[in-house]
Amino acid sequence: MVPGGKDPYTPVGSARTPVCGVKTALAEAQRSNPELPGVALTRSAIRKNFSAERTGHGLCWGTVSAIPQWSGVAELCQLLPVTIDSKKHAQSVKSNNYFLSASYFLHFILNKCDEPLISGLSHMFFSSSSSLSNSYSPGYAKINKRGGAGGWSPSDSDHYQWLQVDFGNRKQISAIATQGRYSSSDWVTQYRMLYSDTGRNWKPYHQDGNIWAFPGNVNSDSVVRHDLQHAIVARYVRIVPLDWNEEGHIGLRAEVYGCSYWADVINFDGHVVLPYRFRNKKMKTLKDVIALKFKTSESEGVLLHGEGQQGDYITLELKKAKLVLSLNLGSNQLGPIYGHTSVTSGSLLDDHHWHSVLIERQGRSINLTLDRSMQHFRTNGEFDYLDLDYEITFGGIPFSGKPSSNNRKNFKGCMESVNYNGVNITDLARRKKLEPSNVGNLSFSCVEPYTVPVFFNATSYLEVPGRLNQDLFSVSFQFRTWNPSGLLLFSQFADNLGNVEIDLVESKVSVHINTTQSKTSQIDISSGSGLNDGQWHEVRFLAKENFAVLTIDGDEASAVRTNSPLQVKTGEKYFLGGFLNHMNNASHSVLQPSFQGCMQLIQIDDQLVDLNEVAQRKPGSFANVTIDMCAIIDRCVPNHCEHGGKCSQTWDSFKCTCDETGYSGATCHNSIYEPSCEAYKHLGQTSNYYWIDPDGSGPLGPLKVYCNMTEDKVWTIVSHDLQMQTTVVGYSPEKYSVTQLIYSASMDQISAITSSAEYCEQYVSYFCRMSRLLNTPDGSPYTWWVGKANEKHYYWGGSEPGIQKCACGIERNCTDPKYYCNCDADYKQWRKDAGFLSYKDHLPVSQVVVGDTDRQGSEAKLSVGPLRCQGDRNYWNAASFPNPSSYLHFSTFQGETSADISFYFKTLIPRGVFLENLGNTDFIKLELKSATEVSFSFDVGNGPVEIVVRSPSPLNDDQWHRVTAERNVKQASLQVDRLPQQIRKAPTEGHTRLELYSQLFVGGAGGQQGFLGCIRSLRMNGVTLDLEERAKVTSGFKSGCSGHCTSYGANCENGGKCIEKYHGYSCDCSNTAYDGTFCNKDVGAFFEEGMWLRYNFQAPVVTARDSGSKAENSAEQQPSSPDLAQEQIHFSFSTTKAPCILLYVSSLTTDFLAVLVKPTGNLQIRYNLGGTKEPYNIDVDHRSIANGQPHSVNITRHEKTIILKLDHYPSMSYHLPSSSDTLFNSPKSLFLGKVIETGKIDQEIHKYNTPGFTGCLSRVQFNHIAPLKAALKQTNASAHVHIQGELVESNCGASPLTLSPMSSATDPWHLDHLDSASADFPYNPGQGQAIRNGVNRNSAIIGGVIAVVIFTILCTLVFLIRYMFRHKGTYHTNEAKGAESAESADAAIMNNDPNFTETIDESKKEWLI
Repeated sequence: MVPGGKDPYTPVGSARTPVCGVKTALAEAQRSNPELPGVALTRSAIRKNFSAERTGHGLCWGTVSAIPQWSGVAELCQLLPVTIDSKKHAQSVKSNNYFLSASYFLHFILNKCDEPLISGLSHMFFSSSSSLSNSYSPGYAKINKRGGAGGWSPSDSDHYQWLQVDFGNRKQISAIATQGRYSSSDWVTQYRMLYSDTGRNWKPYHQDGNIWAFPGNVNSDSVVRHDLQHAIVARYVRIVPLDWNEEGHIGLRAEVYGCSYWADVINFDGHVVLPYRFRNKKMKTLKDVIALKFKTSESEGVLLHGEGQQGDYITLELKKAKLVLSLNLGSNQLGPIYGHTSVTSGSLLDDHHWHSVLIERQGRSINLTLDRSMQHFRTNGEFDYLDLDYEITFGGIPFSGKPSSNNRKNFKGCMESVNYNGVNITDLARRKKLEPSNVGNLSFSCVEPYTVPVFFNATSYLEVPGRLNQDLFSVSFQFRTWNPSGLLLFSQFADNLGNVEIDLVESKVSVHINTTQSKTSQIDISSGSGLNDGQWHEVRFLAKENFAVLTIDGDEASAVRTNSPLQVKTGEKYFLGGFLNHMNNASHSVLQPSFQGCMQLIQIDDQLVDLNEVAQRKPGSFANVTIDMCAIIDRCVPNHCEHGGKCSQTWDSFKCTCDETGYSGATCHNSIYEPSCEAYKHLGQTSNYYWIDPDGSGPLGPLKVYCNMTEDKVWTIVSHDLQMQTTVVGYSPEKYSVTQLIYSASMDQISAITSSAEYCEQYVSYFCRMSRLLNTPDGSPYTWWVGKANEKHYYWGGSEPGIQKCACGIERNCTDPKYYCNCDADYKQWRKDAGFLSYKDHLPVSQVVVGDTDRQGSEAKLSVGPLRCQGDRNYWNAASFPNPSSYLHFSTFQGETSADISFYFKTLIPRGVFLENLGNTDFIKLELKSATEVSFSFDVGNGPVEIVVRSPSPLNDDQWHRVTAERNVKQASLQVDRLPQQIRKAPTEGHTRLELYSQLFVGGAGGQQGFLGCIRSLRMNGVTLDLEERAKVTSGFKSGCSGHCTSYGANCENGGKCIEKYHGYSCDCSNTAYDGTFCNKDVGAFFEEGMWLRYNFQAPVVTARDSGSKAENSAEQQPSSPDLAQEQIHFSFSTTKAPCILLYVSSLTTDFLAVLVKPTGNLQIRYNLGGTKEPYNIDVDHRSIANGQPHSVNITRHEKTIILKLDHYPSMSYHLPSSSDTLFNSPKSLFLGKVIETGKIDQEIHKYNTPGFTGCLSRVQFNHIAPLKAALKQTNASAHVHIQGELVESNCGASPLTLSPMSSATDPWHLDHLDSASADFPYNPGQGQAIRNGVNRNSAIIGGVIAVVIFTILCTLVFLIRYMFRHKGTYHTNEAKGAESAESADAAIMNNDPNFTETIDESKKEWLI
């Protein structure tokens, strides 16, 4: 009973408050107990105050929802103490009928598991390795006691000494404290703690994945206490000094804190099975809670099993010393295999120490907890109930003839605190309420194994005696290790006959026999593979005259034998694990380094070595070994390699292999991909398929998307498997047609994209004939679609949520105004309802259900476009910090074993704290220490660590700089921009968990020098902190940050102008000859023979009065363009035909400029500015440029100086004659390909005008005018352009010196990626190609047929044909005088060529040679 004599247990439904976490009771406790003001019931506080073990009596499976810090019932029950003052209380608890009462709960708060366990013990409960004298005996080693010599001191101060305490029975231990020997210079500065239930088979205390070394004392009087990170249960505790005061000796007083512990124990002999039979023969459960503790020295065995006739089953078993939970709740699709789920946890569980297991199931959601390490998973299949028949068995599977009962070993070992859904199985078994199987024996005391292990480290050896001069060499032993190599055994034959060395070499056992009596000086045999897996492996080696055999793990079939000449006489000494230092010389050299691991069951010359006697140094000797303990650690459990990285280990460390995971780093924590298409854009990438990782180092994996960067906004496109215009199969109204869409990414990945996007859309269309879509807003819809959260939606593309309409219903232009969808009119003609779904919280469309296709004549076709999202709010999420004392606060950063932080900053000040989060002593901080230094500092309990990156240039330059910091159990790193990454390795032993409690402060806090400037895109462990939203609700802050162009303006190339935006920036390419996100996409076109382009410097003005007049006449009425004192001309081209005109600029005077290809293939520039009789010619004669290769031309004139640069050749300077004018007067038009101009034209130009330019022109720019771009793209200058012929965009004229070739994704000549596209989509990139003044191809085909008929009739009239061709040439010579008629004639020629498109294709192939 608790103080006051009240019953601690309260039946359900009674008046007393059931308080597994009731706030009222806590408030009462705080009022009545001033020492408990404001009790904070956090996990860390509970773990500190309470034990972390549990009895399994099912205390407190009830209400804990009143405490929000506790995530579940089972966690609370694990955290509560297990001590119960008497067995009577334990037996009286019925967990399914009682809750822990308020008084009992508060009793544990006020009386935590923290009682001193040593101070009341007599001397008989103490022992030690040795004592200096009786006055220094271990019984005097009590905290703050001065008996005897004031503490314990051994006879020798070396690493083989220990102090041991026997508590008389098992205790729960929560803390340990030490003190030096009273008033002396003797104290221990570092020690280890071992514990055991029996005084044998010791286990070292582990913390943070290592054998923990406790810091000791600094003097003889002060007490140093350590609260254990997790409580342990043991009867014996042994303290092993590791280091002590250099000026004294080992001296120790100690105290251990905890409380009593009691639990029923069941011993299973490997044959007996304990069944718990259900009352109703069947058990159908939605929830299960199963708890037990076990210990065993076997690596295989079934702990529990239950199954049902419907195929359901649950099995918990050991396989290769790992815990495996197999579960099947059933499935109705692919049989029981589909529902099978198997999860593995833990490692090295055959160490014969207690391990606790807790299974919590709620439907398909499972928590499996093994020794405080929890795994959460969901079962396969479709069902939530577990249906078991008759019984659930513990310790094995009863033989039933079913496959599940075969080839599975029963459990051999001990269990305690077994609880199945509130039923105390161990208590029922002890009271003989359960009937064990007839086979085997069930007992209630734990049988200990007879094996004695020995632990080796890198400097260990063990020497044992053998039987001298025997002619049979026989050894056997078991070992376990993680190292691939090491010395296992060495022995010298008698009479100098040689020696035997047994090694572990590359995970195999190799035997090397060196002989001196035969010609063959060495015999080598090896066997086994993968023997460094941490499991116990048996080695047996036998040698006699002319025969030797090596057997691994008792497999006689794979034993390796040799009949080489051999003479054997055994020696007197056998060395295991290592070698004496003074013997490891040239005559006794060994092939492998010392062994690190454990050995047991060592037999030498057919005699089992008594390691307990060896420990007393009676036979043999040893160094740096620990007998009766195997301290092997699996550093890959829990697996610190994230995201599917493969963990491998040696004895001292582990390594992560991250190949093909999409992640990198020491623990595969960092994604190698950018988080979004927006991020790729700002790396200068172009439209293409990319892998993105929206949550960075978070749990979601990378996904492949298409990034469309051809527009100002970047589009992220996620595709699916539905074909365009999919015919909907007809069904009756009771059975709908369900179309399931399978995306190239999971719904969680897509949700990450949509949540960070600024806008998302998805195009849907429904082609129908007598197939109604939604019918009426008041009626039940015939069709609906399912969105992201598996919710049905009854609106269609072009409408909004909550409105049962289509686009035409919103715009009020449906075919039948009585309905709100075109298809709802139920016409026999084909109709269409289409539009974009743009409410991104509902996207993507995962399923479309169609219901009205079962009638005769009903038809429907469905199209769903890919999901398209633009913008990345996370990438540009920013806040401005207005003064150094301002900060934003967020919840505590959770990065205990793995943490990554990345962000961008810009500032003008030389120092300031970016962010900081504090714990009791732990902390993490990032700061700008100076104008050129960024610091990353933290402390996880091993002392402060600081990493500094120094920049060669100032970082306070008001430019964006990126900081990336990471810390894990292996190392910590810091990188700034693209400077070399700085890395600091973590210590091999010590604390690894970062425990933080305060809020996360961004911008500095606590009186430190805060940050002044901007921070954006702050991501911590893959989660973006919403700086903008927090800044909006924090006084004095401004969300967002301006000035992006100061950092990214250089990304706008070729004269593009950077435009500042709230979320980022964009490049204005309107005054350049380029296109694309960064003005770096070449704009070019292919010119068919006879095609030309004219750009009028003055736009025509067409009024209502003269709207029928020609554009040229209107243009001439406008004021002339200003005179030019300078020109800048840039373009590239490719052609194989000469002569031709590349570019020509006319004027209202006689001035002109021409760039020509001469008949010889050389380039010529002609200038006529007046003042000279003849034009000034510049001839570039050093190479032919009509070779089909791209060429770049840059011409710059300033008054009379002309600078010409062709391709990669050096620039050449020319000067106009002194009599030449310096102004280009009244420029009128710019021509490409041909000159079609009224008025007088230079005769040389007429010669070059026939037949015209054939080839490609790209990025044509004249000053700030881009005529080709204006023709191909809709710009403000497009009205100035007139085209003769069909102009097709292509980059075949781009110079490789300035522009890389276009990718197949953007080149219109490579449209393979559009094969699956459909004209049904308005955003189809295959549509909208620039075609000016083109003709209808059907008309061209008809004209071609007529032309063929006429040509056939007149084919015999050769003279007439000659006359027609001659007339055509004459016409081209004089076409400057008849531009309009010439335009019609050229169009007529193209109309009569049915192969016009094919001609372009062939020409294009020619120019790409």
